[in-house]
Amino acid sequence: MNRKLGIVGAPVTIAQPNMGVDLGPNSMRHAGLIDRLKNLSIKLEDYGDIEVPMDGTYKINPKINLKNLEEVTQANESIANSVKDIKKKGEFPLILGGDHSIAIGTIAGLHEYYQNMGVIWYDAHPDLNTGETSPSGNIHGMSLAASIGIGHEKLINLNGSAPKVKPENVVIIGARSIDEGEKKIIQERGIQVYTMHDIEKHGMNEVILKAINYLQERTDGVHLSLDVDGIDPAYTPGTGTPVEGGPSYRETRYAMQLLHESSLLTSVEVVEVNPLLDDQNKTAEIAVDMLTTLFGEKYL
Repeated sequence: MNRKLGIVGAPVTIAQPNMGVDLGPNSMRHAGLIDRLKNLSIKLEDYGDIEVPMDGTYKINPKINLKNLEEVTQANESIANSVKDIKKKGEFPLILGGDHSIAIGTIAGLHEYYQNMGVIWYDAHPDLNTGETSPSGNIHGMSLAASIGIGHEKLINLNGSAPKVKPENVVIIGARSIDEGEKKIIQERGIQVYTMHDIEKHGMNEVILKAINYLQERTDGVHLSLDVDGIDPAYTPGTGTPVEGGPSYRETRYAMQLLHESSLLTSVEVVEVNPLLDDQNKTAEIAVDMLTTLFGEKYL
């Protein structure tokens, strides 16, 4: 994982209602991300942020129950192109969000480089809704569904035909807020899910090692999509959809340490850091802690 990193910010905020998540990429930079990665002797290039269409209004087509479909699609096309450019240079993509809709573009940009790409989705939510099942119409709750080929054609066919990831190559970790439509997809598509009940029962060590072993056997590259609301909001208050009862700071940091030791990951994104909802940039600092642990930072 410690070859040259290509870093890009994806300040998308139009796939959910809370203004401020577009400030997430720079809040992580200000929290010391770049310097701490360089202190690990990691070579990197920060390509700045992509341009995102945003006029502050939220448009919804009631027939399809999708808010800002055109703008979200356009933003994710830019993300996909940026990720492809990073991959072409032989760099390890690190994408700084932005809301979780950016995963549609990230995964779309990655998929052509792998025959059997896997995804670890560390999140309180599975993000497996569609316009038909979503209570809100917010596309950030549909990003994993789109990536496995379920949802509106503009989302699932972005940068190539669907699906970008096979459902059986997905592992969701930390889920504890699952809508009925999402439960149905999980059961029908055979998606591997470790809920908070599984973490409480078996411990983070066993859950992560099972996920690593499961994906090593069937994939040729693994993307980590780390949503800060996957962590308990006692540690990450600066996020728009907090859910109580999540993994602690220490459990999540240990998970990142295990993933580093596995050398499994081939790309990473971190999403849903919202400084306007935060307490003195605490959430961005914790996101940086998780990323630097993922790339080898240790206490000693």
